[in-house]
Amino acid sequence: MRAASAGVSGAADRRVVITGLGAITPIGVGAEEFAAGLRAGRSGAQPISAFDTGGFEHTIGCEVVGFDPASWLVTLDPAELGRVSRFSASAARMAVADAGLTDADLRGRHGLIAIGTTYGESGDIDRLVGQEVADGGTDPAIARRVNASRLSVTVAHELGLADVEAVTIPTACAAGNYAVGYGFDAIRDGTAEFALCGGADAMCRMSFAAFYRLGAMAPERCQPFDKNRRGMLTGEGGGVLVLEELAAARARGARIHAEVLGYGLNCDAGHQVAPDSDSVARCMELALRDGGVKPGDIDFISAHGTATKVNDVAEARAIRRVFGDDLPRTVSIKSMIGHTFGAAGALGTIGCTLAITGGFIPPTINHVETDPECALDCVPNTAVPADLRIVQNNALAFGGNNAVVVLGRVEERR
Repeated sequence: MRAASAGVSGAADRRVVITGLGAITPIGVGAEEFAAGLRAGRSGAQPISAFDTGGFEHTIGCEVVGFDPASWLVTLDPAELGRVSRFSASAARMAVADAGLTDADLRGRHGLIAIGTTYGESGDIDRLVGQEVADGGTDPAIARRVNASRLSVTVAHELGLADVEAVTIPTACAAGNYAVGYGFDAIRDGTAEFALCGGADAMCRMSFAAFYRLGAMAPERCQPFDKNRRGMLTGEGGGVLVLEELAAARARGARIHAEVLGYGLNCDAGHQVAPDSDSVARCMELALRDGGVKPGDIDFISAHGTATKVNDVAEARAIRRVFGDDLPRTVSIKSMIGHTFGAAGALGTIGCTLAITGGFIPPTINHVETDPECALDCVPNTAVPADLRIVQNNALAFGGNNAVVVLGRVEERR
């Protein structure tokens, strides 16, 4: 992938479009339910049941409930998969169906599978640690599926795909957008005929405890950009998109949700956990340049927006640096679905796509008073109708990993 790409030589006419969406979220499973949840400003916050929360004062998170992977998986036995693999394989199956494709359609074409994650099969890691503590042994069947590379390989197995590059991208909370950028490049430069790209992560005691100890966990609700925000809520889920070349998608009569115009990546490595606003701004500039759009073209930004004190201020400063006084509306869907870690960028990109097709800007819920240090229009509490042409999705991660994707409504050559 090219962090500073401004177009691929010889591929100027290869436009990349989104033809399929698969989403597993705390506010809805499937693109239609997810869109309805975003439009309604639904909250996924509830008491955590995924693991024992004993010893923690705050025990609220955003879990995926009522999801049955057996309703989606055709080839694989869910009982033999970790929770994150169930998310990634099921979301891929949803996306392929949404694209109007069959397994046989994909098997005749060379493709890419790219799944981003922060923790991989974190729940299984929790279980292995518990077994070691309890009886000094581990379950070999669980140990075999912990390797994070299995997330993308599981998608290939579920769909019966052999002629694919299957990669798992571990760039933490920016990984979903990294995967979209990887897929975009593969289609744009002609090395793949289709790409299944996204991210997945599940709630676990390990990640919850880590952010709790950092003081980044809110007691009850996530309030991005609010003056009195107290931190994030952990979430979980999976999101996968089908990317194809525009002419090929039109030739098969595909429904086209949106176009991927460009992306930007960078890594400042300036601090383990604190974002660098200058670096975030540069990443946004790279994405805009790669997409051939100007700051004034952006109709709204789906921010990383974790509701931690440091992140929201740093991201808001970066946005002001790039956009000046002409600030687009800037929302955080983490207020609804929590921080889904490796899935966050992918679900944000899917959310932006649904906003374009549905003609609305999702709200930032739980909002009371905007922090003056952020000073953004975060579309508080209620979605607004909007005729959207170009939108931007931000994803930031520990270690200074930043990834920004720019999407647009499909139009004639810009």
